[in-house]
Amino acid sequence: MHEVAVQAARFLAAHATEPIRLGDVADHVGYSPFHLSRIFERHLGLPPGQFVGAHRFQHAKRLLLDGDERIIDVCFAVGFTSVGTFTSRFAASVGVGPGEFRRIPDTLAAGSPRPVSRPGGDRNGGVVTGVAHLSPGAMAALGGSAAVYVGVFARRAPRGTPVSGALLDDSGGFVLTGIPPGSYWLLASALPGRADPLGQLLPERGVTGHSPWPVRVTAAAPPVRRDVHLDLTPSWSAPVVVALPPLACGSARLEKTAAGRTASLTSGIAG
Repeated sequence: MHEVAVQAARFLAAHATEPIRLGDVADHVGYSPFHLSRIFERHLGLPPGQFVGAHRFQHAKRLLLDGDERIIDVCFAVGFTSVGTFTSRFAASVGVGPGEFRRIPDTLAAGSPRPVSRPGGDRNGGVVTGVAHLSPGAMAALGGSAAVYVGVFARRAPRGTPVSGALLDDSGGFVLTGIPPGSYWLLASALPGRADPLGQLLPERGVTGHSPWPVRVTAAAPPVRRDVHLDLTPSWSAPVVVALPPLACGSARLEKTAAGRTASLTSGIAG
């Protein structure tokens, strides 16, 4: 990875909750703001502002779960000056609002997430299949048991809920269906399989992976095959702020037509 992008990412991660401008990090690495933005997004998959936002929301998640601070206090603690802006952007990035996120541990305590696939909104949409592979180091960091989430997103950095996603079983195979035509990134994240609710929502180590290039989905085309390899992520990298466990709880059920299609496709992968 480009050394300037890494230097900028380290600086932004260290100062994410402080008032910080693009010019500050540009001065730190000795590049103009324009050129730094281009290098940063090319190598990290998101612009500097969204990178800072991801770290702020990750810190906000920790504050929401670790104590009983009011949402307005959490908002100010992570560098926002407007509760409305904080709440709307938190929901867009995490998938649920701050208040609902705070209640997720109770939902998880009532029942652990189980393998499930959530199709996209296009009943006649495209399909992406593959297998998720974890490195030995990643599996060791997860305590020998992993809950692997895979999804297709519009951008390389996950934001909000996926277009189509799944919590995988032990085989690591996935079939993502109902994907509208377009270009997407296949992204994966692994959480400790035996962790308590807080450990699932705020893992100590990040384990992620993504397809090396975008996945192009077209109408009436054969399934696209893409495997994904997961490994430990550096502490300064953009955290996965999407609240993953709730996606596999509650109403996550395949429609009958999608279920039948998934079964036949899975048989094809196994063969």
